[in-house]
Amino acid sequence: MGNVYFFTGFPGFISNRLLAKLLERKEAPEAIYALVLPEMTEKAESQRQNLLKMTGFPGEKFLVITGDITRKGLGIDPDVQEKLAETVTHVFHLAAIYDLAVPKDIAYKVNVEGTRNVNDWVRGLKNLRRYVYFSTAYVAGKREGVLYEHELVRPPAFKNYYEETKYEAEVLVDALKREVPLTIIRPGIVKGHSQTGETSKFDGPYFILNLIDRLRFLPIFPGIGNTEAVVNLVPVDFIVDAVLYLSHAKTGEAKTYHLTDPRPYKVREVYAMILKEMLGKTPKGRIPLPVLRAALSVPLIRRWLRTEKEVTDYFTWMGNFDSSQAQKDLGEAGIRCPDLKTQIPAMVKFYLENKNNEQYQLNIR
Repeated sequence: MGNVYFFTGFPGFISNRLLAKLLERKEAPEAIYALVLPEMTEKAESQRQNLLKMTGFPGEKFLVITGDITRKGLGIDPDVQEKLAETVTHVFHLAAIYDLAVPKDIAYKVNVEGTRNVNDWVRGLKNLRRYVYFSTAYVAGKREGVLYEHELVRPPAFKNYYEETKYEAEVLVDALKREVPLTIIRPGIVKGHSQTGETSKFDGPYFILNLIDRLRFLPIFPGIGNTEAVVNLVPVDFIVDAVLYLSHAKTGEAKTYHLTDPRPYKVREVYAMILKEMLGKTPKGRIPLPVLRAALSVPLIRRWLRTEKEVTDYFTWMGNFDSSQAQKDLGEAGIRCPDLKTQIPAMVKFYLENKNNEQYQLNIR
């Protein structure tokens, strides 16, 4: 029997990209099932049609099924569930709340309880070959210094509820390593495609672009953040290539990987590169971070700047991700994270072309 794939998190940006690449592989999937919330069915079906048209994959082998990871059994119809239990070989669990400003109760329900339900569901699969869980490198919370892939240590504190609930969820998944063939993926901050700049929404590093764009009238742009803090940005195409390799290679089983940039730039360097590309300017002086945080604490200001205040916590955080295991195993396939500097022009170009399209902008509270 060929591989039968089950995805949560469809039609999200990373899952779309994973599926597109998966459908283009020489060894085509036997079947694909994408679990979506009922209210997301129309959007998911539209994206499914786009993928089928782009790849020529047979439509009857790619099915969208309704469900909800926050429900026991994932809310899947019992008749469908019986077939899934017999045939699914690979599970990719990407469904989560990724918002840095998410309230604790919502984050806990989706990220923790949802993952607990997926774990329970996975245990019932009779032909499972790999369970791939998407965590985040930022489960490290406020721990600083060198952070290793083999560590899963509760930090003294977290910067937000997204980090905290993803940590709690990874603890649940990590406990399955002796029960099921498992790979845990910890991406850095995922940005758009390294060559085209394409992304699905302007969050994370794109808040910097929003900030610069809104303040482009300023004669002088001050720098921001701790001069030594780094920011770990990785393009979605690197994540896709790495995940598809590690999820099928024997070497990826029972491991946790930092899919991060081994040569990250400092926050001030990233800010300067983006500012230069967008406006042709160089930072002068420095704005005290407490002043920026205070400004972004005012709802009217942060909505106008289209920037969440939580992003500033990453401007001074002194953590650095060791990705030795990922580099070693991905090196066997010649997969490497490209230099961020080469990606800035495409990133800025895509942003400038789409900044006024509301489908890309987050609803800042």
